Amino acid sequence: MGKETGFLEVDRKDRTYDDPKERLKHYKEFVVPHTEPALREQASRCMNCGIPYCHNGCPVNNIIPDWNHLVYEGDWKNALEVLHSTNNFPEFTGRVCPAPCEASCTLNITDQPVTIKSIECAIVDRGWKEGWIEPQVPAKQTGKSVAVVGSGPAGMACAQQLARAGHSVTLFEKSDRIGGLLRYGIPDFKMEKSQINRRAVQMEAEGVTFKTSTEVGVDISIKNLKENFDAVVLSGGAEHARPLQIPGAELPGVRQAMEFLTQQNKRVAGDDETRAAPRGTLTATGKHVIVIGGGDTGSDCVGTSNRQGAASVTQIEIMPQPPAHENKLLTWPDWPMKLRTSTSHEEGVERDWSVLTKEVVGEDGKVTGLKCVRADWSEGQLKEVPDSEFTLKADLILLAMGFLGPRKQGMIEQSGVELTERGNVDANTHDYQTSDEQIWACGDMRRGQSLVVWAIREGRQCAAAVDEALMGATELPR
Repeated sequence: MGKETGFLEVDRKDRTYDDPKERLKHYKEFVVPHTEPALREQASRCMNCGIPYCHNGCPVNNIIPDWNHLVYEGDWKNALEVLHSTNNFPEFTGRVCPAPCEASCTLNITDQPVTIKSIECAIVDRGWKEGWIEPQVPAKQTGKSVAVVGSGPAGMACAQQLARAGHSVTLFEKSDRIGGLLRYGIPDFKMEKSQINRRAVQMEAEGVTFKTSTEVGVDISIKNLKENFDAVVLSGGAEHARPLQIPGAELPGVRQAMEFLTQQNKRVAGDDETRAAPRGTLTATGKHVIVIGGGDTGSDCVGTSNRQGAASVTQIEIMPQPPAHENKLLTWPDWPMKLRTSTSHEEGVERDWSVLTKEVVGEDGKVTGLKCVRADWSEGQLKEVPDSEFTLKADLILLAMGFLGPRKQGMIEQSGVELTERGNVDANTHDYQTSDEQIWACGDMRRGQSLVVWAIREGRQCAAAVDEALMGATELPR
């Protein structure tokens, strides 16, 4: 415990942001980091609890009190070592993780939690700045080879861990750059892609081979991988987006959120967005945009639409509006359901809850509006409120309603692995092995749509399981 009375003397202070009017002019990150004295002061609030619930709240089980103490002491290099011992890519989670660890912080019961996410991000950013983060090249090679399919955070973590164990690892990615939804789903204003690029350089130096623009199940078969590699890891995403099943949803102005976000990320990178536009390119410029879905993806659509110069942005959600504040005595240490306002929301949006869509209105093949009705959840199930119909003006409707699991055609069909009732690849969290003894699975393809931090956890644990299966034992941490 860095300072025994820190939590009594210091109030929580979050990172600040550039003014919305300024940050809407670009797609760069806009977080204003703490100064070092401020970070050490915030770290002093950590109580080093006898039972640190933040460990359990964090999916990768970050050793949070230890690196809080080290930051307070000014020992940044050792703080980085402790942080990296559980998390391959803390610069990712320090930017886009919702921080369930903070909800589990003991201080959160009667006060405000420690700024865990801000401190985590500061540690790894300091590590890159100081040149402390270097490739960890294995002392010897095992002679075993592994194909990892899908280069999102699960695939990246799995590949890096296996390479560090001395295996020959090839990471296959159907897109032209690695990163998965980190690259093409999360806007640059939340995480600039240079964060991924420098990890890719590190991983190549550690021995990982990248095969981009190569879709397994199309460009190369699962059979081919099984014949040429000792193990195959399926670490793709849950890309089967939930469709909007109402009249008029087939109009060209109704698009999936990932089409919209991917195209803009490609523009920012200077790439040709038409390669990710089978239904044609799209922008929100000058349009009345409706975003259906109240989660993080919907929020990303809001921020991107405003940066593109939308005439208006409305975000609707079928569920009721959450309470502004949780009852901590009932919810702690679990993740609470409460109203969350993102930085994108602060930039301008009309939000509405308990809205059920009924019909997309169109004219001359173009979207002109969205017919809706109020939803009543008072008895625990959805009912339409009588005489509550209304129509929202719309030129572009973006669907951010979640995902139904991985795409089945191609790779999964070829693999023949068993699926769960929800349509995910069936594998447990003990050995991550599928019904095929040569194939493992981790990340969203196995668990369904989830957080970056869960993907990193599963990639690490799957790597340990594969290493043990290949070598009879493993020293890789789970």
